[in-house]
Amino acid sequence: MLEKINNLKAQIEGLTASNAAEVEALRIKYLSKKGEVSLLFNDFRNVPVEQKKAMGQALNELKNIATDKINALRDAVESVDTAVEGLDLSRTASAIKLGTRHPLSLVRNEIVSIFSRLGFSIADGPEIEDDWHVFSSMNFPADHPARDMQDTFFIQRDPADVLLRTHTSSVQSRVMEKTQPPIRIICPGRVYRNEAISARAHCFFHQVEALYVDRNVSFADLKQTLLYFAQEMFGPATQIRLRPSYFPFTEPSAEMDISCNLCGGKGCSFCKHTGWVEILGCGMVDPNVLEACGIDSKEFTGFALGMGVERITNLKYQVKDLRMFSENDTRFLDEFQSAH
Repeated sequence: MLEKINNLKAQIEGLTASNAAEVEALRIKYLSKKGEVSLLFNDFRNVPVEQKKAMGQALNELKNIATDKINALRDAVESVDTAVEGLDLSRTASAIKLGTRHPLSLVRNEIVSIFSRLGFSIADGPEIEDDWHVFSSMNFPADHPARDMQDTFFIQRDPADVLLRTHTSSVQSRVMEKTQPPIRIICPGRVYRNEAISARAHCFFHQVEALYVDRNVSFADLKQTLLYFAQEMFGPATQIRLRPSYFPFTEPSAEMDISCNLCGGKGCSFCKHTGWVEILGCGMVDPNVLEACGIDSKEFTGFALGMGVERITNLKYQVKDLRMFSENDTRFLDEFQSAH
């Protein structure tokens, strides 16, 4: 009997199983009531009295070995099943490199998020536009240089001008034509201008413009909005400065500078040692624009502002060459993985 026990022990120690069904079959074969280990316990009654102690210890040891082996096989196949359960067997065996968001998308989304917290909603419009929505409704005079072929991409000149929009102000005019105040919108989008491509300029770029029209909107409202945006975008220590300027669609108009976020306003090569960096243009909506879009300028006032997304991205991430944004160089894009 001892020889049977030893043979069965060696057999059990060499058991293998690849799935739960095979483990259960082994359990039945060795540990069920009619299993091989149980049958040896039935033969125990025939063992001479002087051998019962040694045989009993050997049988108990065999049963423990069989139980531990079956449990170990069951745990092994269950861990494999769990690992395979969430595995996509259609995936390629080679590693897939995860992509990143484009830096312009990161900055545009952040700008939109800041203005959304102020109650601005997103408005969109076509990139192929007509003269009215791009120029005439925005109070551009007929002889304005922006209407020249040297500055604008015209698709068709006669009988009506069709062109690639030069700013997202065309979205503002479309919204004002169809909506009565209060209007509070933000217009992100791509725009096109006939400029030579260089490290500082491109023939297409991205803008975000904002428009707020309601009763009693003042320049003080504009200034507070700009201060909130600058401090949310560049940090609470950021200061702003407004300088008089000119735009056909706003009066009065201003350009806004922020304290240089690299030197803290002390002066460096990036801010040309002035301590200030220009980031956007703004002003109160010209009454002629409101009237052209069907809004009573005697009852309503408003402010508008616009910024280049590339410009803001340059300030946040110190990207000095605008061409990098459109070259699809994955080495450049990989630098923004942690900025998500």
